[in-house]
Amino acid sequence: MHDFEPRSSVIRLRARLARRLTWWAIGGVAAVLATGLLVLVVAAACAARAWLAIESGEPVETVMWVGAMLVMALAAVGLLNALLTGVPVAEGVRLPRAVAPDLFALLDELAARTAVAPVHVVRITGEINAAVMQRPALNLVGPLRTELLVGLPLVHSVSPEQFAAVLAHEFGHLAAQRRGRDGWSAHVRAWWARILNAVIDDEAGDGRWLDRAAERYFLDMQRLARMEEFEADAVAARLVGAELVGETLVELSRKAHFLEHDYWPRVQALRSSDAGSRVRPFREMGHGVLAGYAQAAAACADVVEGVRDRRHDLHPTPRRRLRALRVACRQFQLPLPQGAGSAAERFFAGLVPTLAWVFDREWCEYSRSPRHPMLGPEQVASVQGFVARR
Repeated sequence: MHDFEPRSSVIRLRARLARRLTWWAIGGVAAVLATGLLVLVVAAACAARAWLAIESGEPVETVMWVGAMLVMALAAVGLLNALLTGVPVAEGVRLPRAVAPDLFALLDELAARTAVAPVHVVRITGEINAAVMQRPALNLVGPLRTELLVGLPLVHSVSPEQFAAVLAHEFGHLAAQRRGRDGWSAHVRAWWARILNAVIDDEAGDGRWLDRAAERYFLDMQRLARMEEFEADAVAARLVGAELVGETLVELSRKAHFLEHDYWPRVQALRSSDAGSRVRPFREMGHGVLAGYAQAAAACADVVEGVRDRRHDLHPTPRRRLRALRVACRQFQLPLPQGAGSAAERFFAGLVPTLAWVFDREWCEYSRSPRHPMLGPEQVASVQGFVARR
């Protein structure tokens, strides 16, 4: 353990905000359930009155009560359907323990050091990201199960030590914010957010009042998410050291910038200009990051310090996270040191070809249109301009 001490004020503020949002979520879920049941009872009462009107031979009254019953029944079904909105299923290739023993040994070590339950499932994704998610075993009920998502581009972009820092950050979320009852609190908050989204999407007519009512909750959830990132960084700093966490943050920020603004636009431009070419971006990503990033490093040397807060980002800017870690961006080397080896080589050496084949197949399906998951709107425009110039 390292001697990094986080700011206690951030931790206390995060805990108070989490409790307040949890109580709002519990009240919201209870209100939706009560309203749904009440509307269902009203629908049943309307059905009973309709039956009496039929027996009395009152056709106009019958039509009126049947219409009221249908309206109430549809409203009840909509509310209860929103209430039963389940946890999204994680995407990615499930990684068995037997095929990556070194990775799971590292995960077990971090779980023991942070005193949390081991990860149940590891999935590999096509993004330069890592995340932990918890879901009840039976969708909305049952014991919580933890899944770790690791992006194949991420393990190509960092060294084994930096990858350990990434995992330490994810275990920081589990240790500081998802332990025991806190895990269920986070589940309830996310559940209420999904209910709000479902109700807003299904709102007939003018739903602006509901949008305004939900806006404050979502803004507070965003504030909470940013505070949780600072706290997870602090846990990771105690596990592996603040300098390694800061170095990893800088490396990933610059590599993500390179992939988004250089690698993927060039790959898509090549594919668009020659539909018959056998472009395999995930298969060549390890070499592409190692060779291409070294040339582009100077161009994105200021990317970490130049990133600004965006309204809907759930993560603080790299500059703010480095400041909280009390480390400076400029002290770190730009590219991954030559010969150091990537985390992909260390933990996924025999798996990379198979994983790359899976994601290359998915990419080939999406790449028939410039608007594929790896590119944002500005990159789509640059790709189209590049192709037009050719």
